[in-house]
Amino acid sequence: MLQLNGCFARSSALRLAKDLAKNNRGARVLVVCVELSIAGFWAPTNHLDTLIIHAMFGDGAGVVIVGADTMHPVEQPMFEMVSASQTIIPGTQHVLGVKMGSYGVGGKVSTELYKLVADNIEPCLSEAFGPLDMGAQWNDLFWAVHPGAHGILDGIDKKLQLEPTKLAASRSVLRNFGNMFSATIIFVLDELRRRMDKEGERAEWGVMLGFGPGFTIETMVLHATGALNKN
Repeated sequence: MLQLNGCFARSSALRLAKDLAKNNRGARVLVVCVELSIAGFWAPTNHLDTLIIHAMFGDGAGVVIVGADTMHPVEQPMFEMVSASQTIIPGTQHVLGVKMGSYGVGGKVSTELYKLVADNIEPCLSEAFGPLDMGAQWNDLFWAVHPGAHGILDGIDKKLQLEPTKLAASRSVLRNFGNMFSATIIFVLDELRRRMDKEGERAEWGVMLGFGPGFTIETMVLHATGALNKN
């Protein structure tokens, strides 16, 4: 059980699940992410930061099954986790913080966050994809980005000059459900799967990005399996 890890908890859980599956032949690991933001609701009184926190975050739950050594044709995995890395940006502890007290949930989300993501996203991606020697452009990938806020997605779009459809799954989840902490990326992966099936985008390689306290950027390289083409 992982608790109080914020938005990137599901990245930690998925990395751990992959290790367990690869080291225990035939194992299937159930990853469950549950977030109940409403449980910590309290009156914002004079604290605008608290009002922003409650406006941004929502409740949600998502489930993923992780395994290795796929049993064909019974199992049809959608995505393969190729590699994962975590980058903590120095001197950014003040930028993002959520805490639980006797009064409920409070904290701060600084607007500095948006620039931090934009300034550091490309080095994180280059480090993750460099060993693969793919030579691919950012628009050649599919994207599962944790939609922490509109400003984060806008900053990534502008910095990497992505096509409008690349972050459509993340924007749709943010618009319809809000930021559900760790559960959000599971919603994004499901929305991405539906869009890839419906609209026919067949990018073979992709990236999953998560953000959290620290300030931390989680980068995971994904590979789309043939199962997407069969649905």
